[in-house]
Amino acid sequence: MLPALRTDRPSLADVLPSCLSALRGETNSLGLPPVRAAVVLLVDGLGAVSLTARAGHARTLAAAYTAMDSGFPTTTASALATLSTGVRPGQHGMFGYAVLDPAQNRVINQLSGWEGIEPSSWQTQPPVFERAQAAGFRTAFVAPYRYKDSPFTRAVLRGADFVAGATLADRFAAVTALLATPGAPQLIYVYANELDKVAHAHGCESELFTATLERIDGAVRDFIIPADVGVIITGDHGVIDVAAHNHILFDSSPELMAGIAHVGGEPRCLQLYFAPGAGRAATVEAWRASEESRSWVVTREEAIAAGWFGPVREEVAGRIGDLIVAARKSIAYYSTTASARSRAMVGQHGSWSTAELQVPLITLGAFRR
Repeated sequence: MLPALRTDRPSLADVLPSCLSALRGETNSLGLPPVRAAVVLLVDGLGAVSLTARAGHARTLAAAYTAMDSGFPTTTASALATLSTGVRPGQHGMFGYAVLDPAQNRVINQLSGWEGIEPSSWQTQPPVFERAQAAGFRTAFVAPYRYKDSPFTRAVLRGADFVAGATLADRFAAVTALLATPGAPQLIYVYANELDKVAHAHGCESELFTATLERIDGAVRDFIIPADVGVIITGDHGVIDVAAHNHILFDSSPELMAGIAHVGGEPRCLQLYFAPGAGRAATVEAWRASEESRSWVVTREEAIAAGWFGPVREEVAGRIGDLIVAARKSIAYYSTTASARSRAMVGQHGSWSTAELQVPLITLGAFRR
């Protein structure tokens, strides 16, 4: 049986649309009450499993959360696009860390490899921030300065006015100033990348990961929330640690690469693209024979039929791998030519494990339940 997202609980796609509805005083899928302003803090790499395991180190966050699904694949490019647009990857077209651009016949890194691509043409779904501004609400995106005008920001955060904050304390100070500014209700999105960086470099089981989570929890605890302001804190994905001896060098087996022209995705969720006219059946069967004991090996058509990406628009379907290899066990797939830096990454994500898929939905202030 193939995994599937649960339909009996919310997901990242519900967060910002529900906040906008709360600003309008309308009912919404999260049941949020009317507020003057809504603040959403996205802690990159914060999974529900990690938070539960460290509840004693993050008492503010752990005291007020339920679990929800991030979406598939469990990777930042896809998840942040889902958060910002309120739709799943099949609609916004951000299907992974690295995906094929069929028009240029090359794999692009959707976080940083945008050469020759217009962000608003690649990701065409309107972000919730654009809808909020059209409705007369002020919006803001608070993050380190390097995210101010990146192509990824232009793709998924259009409509949000940028406010720089180098440290998490700077970002909370900026939010406090925004909330004190007279004017229309506000929708404020805050991005925290510190936990994810530590997870990749040192692992989510490291003392540094726990210490970083403690600092984030302390910043949230010290944030003074006005009575008419609602706050949501969540993550884009969780993380698992993968030991170096669990790296699979997939291209060392010629039968697994027969007919493959491009490799995309990420180590926990490969997306493989066949050359035009290449025979596929033998390669698909070779992958299944080799890897089905530790991964889900599915074709694009099977993944779409299983609802992995939600309803898929025809014009973006070609970005999805012809063959998807999503890790079930604590493994990661690497090319024999992968850099030492890439293979030094400890904390990983991208696939369907509960630790990767489930993120917390934390409600504070006027949103607290």
